[in-house]
Amino acid sequence: MTRQTNVRGLLRWLLFGLVGSACSEGARSPIAAPGLSADSRAPRPEALPNVPAATEIVYLSGRGTDDAVEWEFMINAGRNAGAWSTLPVPSNWEFHGFGDFQYGHNASTEIGTYRRNFDVPATWAGRRIFITLEGSMTDTEVSVNGMSAGPVHRGGFYRFKHEITGLVQVGTENQLDIVVAKQSADASVNAAEREADYWTFGGIYRPVYLEAFPPQFIERYAVNALANGELTVDVFVQNVGEAAEVTGRVSEAGVTLGAPFSSTLEAGASTTRLSASLPGARPWSAESPNLYAIELQLRTASDTEHVVSGTFGFRTVEVRVGDGIYVNGSKVMLRGANRHSFWPESGRALNERISRDDIELMKDMNMNAVRMSHYPPDRHFLDATDELGMNVLDELAGWQSPPYDEAVGAPLVREMVTFNVNHPSILFWDNGNEGGWNGLLDDDFAQWDPQARTVLHPWANFGGIN
Repeated sequence: MTRQTNVRGLLRWLLFGLVGSACSEGARSPIAAPGLSADSRAPRPEALPNVPAATEIVYLSGRGTDDAVEWEFMINAGRNAGAWSTLPVPSNWEFHGFGDFQYGHNASTEIGTYRRNFDVPATWAGRRIFITLEGSMTDTEVSVNGMSAGPVHRGGFYRFKHEITGLVQVGTENQLDIVVAKQSADASVNAAEREADYWTFGGIYRPVYLEAFPPQFIERYAVNALANGELTVDVFVQNVGEAAEVTGRVSEAGVTLGAPFSSTLEAGASTTRLSASLPGARPWSAESPNLYAIELQLRTASDTEHVVSGTFGFRTVEVRVGDGIYVNGSKVMLRGANRHSFWPESGRALNERISRDDIELMKDMNMNAVRMSHYPPDRHFLDATDELGMNVLDELAGWQSPPYDEAVGAPLVREMVTFNVNHPSILFWDNGNEGGWNGLLDDDFAQWDPQARTVLHPWANFGGIN
């Protein structure tokens, strides 16, 4: 099936027009890739060449369906139950002969057990080591060398990680076991994600990788970059045991924009804010998607402890009540599609080519906006909306009612926003869908987003938007 046939069929019922009215996520030889940004940009081997203080990663899976890696696998129910076999990761197991296909509102007892061995480089001795999963449906428990890596993660559309420094053997082979229950033990997760009007699948369907950080490191950062060149960067660090400094540098095509800027940290501090004024910056918009690179260095008196980098865009978004939506001072009419993260041959397991093809097809139809219905998308989709130019409404999962309970929903808001916060293409956060929103979570988004993007309730008059 061609992408045009698939997307056009979906668009028959997914088309929308968001008027700018203010009235109203195996093989034994891992793939090494040094240089991981602390933002949501995909880890790339070339990101920080020859920088010993950079984050290093090792992929245990493929990055998408086009380079998936075989893991050992067994399922407890449905097709091919009860026997060890292999399954590509990332994937949804139904598309490889395991379990049963199910549409929303149908409960499941399927549990898949994944296993693979992996090596931890000897050069990682003394580093902080984490395992990261970008999406697994639905309740997911991770063990390393027979020991639990952390609590069960509930919620199928969100990146999560566990520190495994004390569980792994450096310089030798280790065993990873991941148990995935298709149905959540939390009723509100099932109501928000699985009792819905779409196909529900099981399995690890987005990438899995190891991250190695130096002992003192930048955990993440959040950018607020305005169209006039005013920039603030909130930087979150761990284990800074002495006075330190974080220095930032912005560039385009290797050419530095303005002067470097910095902020100091006292010993034991966990956060700092950097500020700069870069009046020569070209704003980002869907029509002119100008992107800049940012590099952040954590330094002490003795050494450069950690370096991270990523991309962002300068742009200002305003909701003028009773008037409309303005981007960089110009009124914008949003016209686009609701887009499911779905492909006929692989379910929710996708790849970068599919993401880019969908965006290019929407742009060919003169659309300038896309709503993530009804959950946050793959990393590569948002990377492409930044690069190709598309206004995005990024959505916390929720289907009609009831929504997530506050206890399980609040961590998912944090995971979604901190993962996606630096994408300039995201204009709004959506909190659930068609009545499946939790008003108690509305204030949570701004806790993790220095841009304080407007939060919407789709199908409701909320946040100044109908």
